[in-house]
Amino acid sequence: MDELLNDVVPQEDLERFEKKYHHELELDGEVTSETKFEYAFCLVRSRYTNDIRKGIMFLEDLARTHPDGRRDYIYYLAFGNARIKNYTEGLKYCKAFLEIESNDQVRSLEEYIKKQSDKEIAKGMAVAGGAALVLGGILGLGIAMSRK
Repeated sequence: MDELLNDVVPQEDLERFEKKYHHELELDGEVTSETKFEYAFCLVRSRYTNDIRKGIMFLEDLARTHPDGRRDYIYYLAFGNARIKNYTEGLKYCKAFLEIESNDQVRSLEEYIKKQSDKEIAKGMAVAGGAALVLGGILGLGIAMSRK
């Protein structure tokens, strides 16, 4: 799963679908759901967090307005959120997908997100514990020096 989540879209693909998206937007004032999905798919696979967030916004809009492709939109919403370490949202979308259908790839993504989330929680607890120790040491030193 690490390999899949770390695979980035080639820049030329991103530029090609971005051009197609803007061309449709300029021509008709709107974009087909297919073009919007293609562009969002590239964005969530970008190396840049802002691109991923933009792709997530497009996918959320597509999931709301085009129920026919909802399955794909939800998967890439989980995928994109996992890439930017928004694990709570990623898990929410994995569960939503699994309510629609059983899928090994989505289960694998769900497990990956849970493991990464647990790691982040453990890191946070270690940092908080370390900070508490440092603060306790400073307070102890302060109290010891004030008694002299």
